[in-house]
Amino acid sequence: RSKCDAIAASVKQRTGVDVRTAELDADDVAATTALIEEVKPGLVVNLALPYQDLSIMDACLAAGVNYLDTANYEPRDEAKFEYKWQWAYQERFKEAGLMALLGSGFDPGVTSVFATYTKKHLLDRIDTLDILDCNGGDHGHPFATNFNPEINLREVTAPSRHWENGQWVEGPALAHKQAFDFAEVGVRNMYLMYHEELESLAKFYPEIKRIRFWMTFGDSYLKHLEVLENIGMTSIEPMQFQGREIIPIEFLKALLPEPSSLGPITKGKTNIGTIATGEKDGVAKTFYVKNICDHEAAYAETGNQAVSYTTGVPAMIGAALMLTGAWKGEGVFNMEQMDPDPFMDMLNKHGLPWT
Repeated sequence: RSKCDAIAASVKQRTGVDVRTAELDADDVAATTALIEEVKPGLVVNLALPYQDLSIMDACLAAGVNYLDTANYEPRDEAKFEYKWQWAYQERFKEAGLMALLGSGFDPGVTSVFATYTKKHLLDRIDTLDILDCNGGDHGHPFATNFNPEINLREVTAPSRHWENGQWVEGPALAHKQAFDFAEVGVRNMYLMYHEELESLAKFYPEIKRIRFWMTFGDSYLKHLEVLENIGMTSIEPMQFQGREIIPIEFLKALLPEPSSLGPITKGKTNIGTIATGEKDGVAKTFYVKNICDHEAAYAETGNQAVSYTTGVPAMIGAALMLTGAWKGEGVFNMEQMDPDPFMDMLNKHGLPWT
């Protein structure tokens, strides 16, 4: 609860708005339902861990409230994030007359909206789509993660996977790289990875022949990651240590800098966007839609570095569009199913302008 109280204090100081906090186990559906029924919100925004998505969705159904999250469900005991578990809730939300919106962060989230906007306004047909995620920030630590280390390391060490010609193509983690010159950041090595929006993009845009996701990593980060993997510190398998059971990656998380502590010391910019090739009015064209966010500017405005900022703003926009009725429906929805225009408009107005 102390983390929530710190956020509430920051909001009070910056805006004068009072935010109420409460503490509960989000895996406890009955407790979560009771809190929702006590507060009576118009929408539950789930910013907890991906492991807890289904429990919170169950609580929303029990309490009769709409739901939004920023990352898809992942079982605790297997590093496998996919939408099947949440898509299975479609009929239950539809029958309840409720809406669940999945993945309203940056990637997934804004990247899917970029693709949808490209299809609506820029290309009649998308042939290939590449998502490029570059964090050019420098926090001075030899090794640290910009968001929850446990989730970050599970994601990075998973096998690479991309969509090509109607099927998934798998490869070793971080085995395929390309150098790319990112505007306002410079040349960085980016690595082919699997990321959850590939699954929803492949589902809603079957015409796209190839969809790939790339993320940049510095040499120091990769060197540390390789050593930690080699000695078993990124494992999610329980082990015995001095008479008690521990999970190595959870122990590692305790040793690493808290992501929120990186805000005051991170300098540089993020650059995240989509490159789509295809056809418009019979002419072959390529469009690159991107956002650049400054770590120091984000910290000056909110007290958080740009990785938090670029996830928080899209969560707010998705919530605002649901609460105002600009986005509405009954069932479980991905970002690709919604009208991109009001979201793209709000990005420009709320700190994440795109070009």
